[in-house]
Amino acid sequence: MKPIIGITTSMEIDQTQYTTNQRNVRAIIRAGGLPMMLPYVLDDMDLAQIAQQIDGLYATGGDDIDPTLFGEEPHPKLGPIIPKRDQFEIELMKKMLDMDKPILGVCRGSQTLNIAAGGDMYQDIYAQMESELLQHSQRAPREHGSHYVDILGNSLLYQLVGQKKIRVNSYHHQANRDVSENYQISALASDGVVEAIESKENTFVLGVQWHPEAMNDEASDKIYLGFIEACKQDV
Repeated sequence: MKPIIGITTSMEIDQTQYTTNQRNVRAIIRAGGLPMMLPYVLDDMDLAQIAQQIDGLYATGGDDIDPTLFGEEPHPKLGPIIPKRDQFEIELMKKMLDMDKPILGVCRGSQTLNIAAGGDMYQDIYAQMESELLQHSQRAPREHGSHYVDILGNSLLYQLVGQKKIRVNSYHHQANRDVSENYQISALASDGVVEAIESKENTFVLGVQWHPEAMNDEASDKIYLGFIEACKQDV
């Protein structure tokens, strides 16, 4: 049987529909998983049932995250937020972490992972980081790797891709700042922006700042294949 992968969904400010990019669904199917789009369920018992029934969680990209969740007021450069999405994803992640079920977070998903474990983030890297930054919101096709990231050799990410430097695409203005003590940084951009984090305690919990679902390269394929393989363990 294929592992069931819960895919987090986006919602516009008017909150009329749940959506996800087809690239997210295709990436899971191509790697051998069975995708299931998740609505924002906030009842604790319902959240527990979802965590029990899915074999892995794929936390996708999307809008910004409510800064009050990590003790800050909104920065002027903060973009749209959907508080129900934040609450749903963080609570579901906590349950998945407690059950040691695999999680793959992409862009916003990587940031949500960090916040769920007690870390924090930059609301806007260009306004809040002092160093001179790369272009992290690229003006190029989504499949284009616009800059490099350096991967730590002792990381799960390195085990998956087998390379210490890869090219990635980039579509974000927020990023992880102080990483939870339960996680380690596993990749950095040359300007110091955190590009990947992973759990030091769980079997497979990985967050990447870029969008591998849009990249047509071997490294991206290996990330999804490794995620689905980890999700198969309890099937």
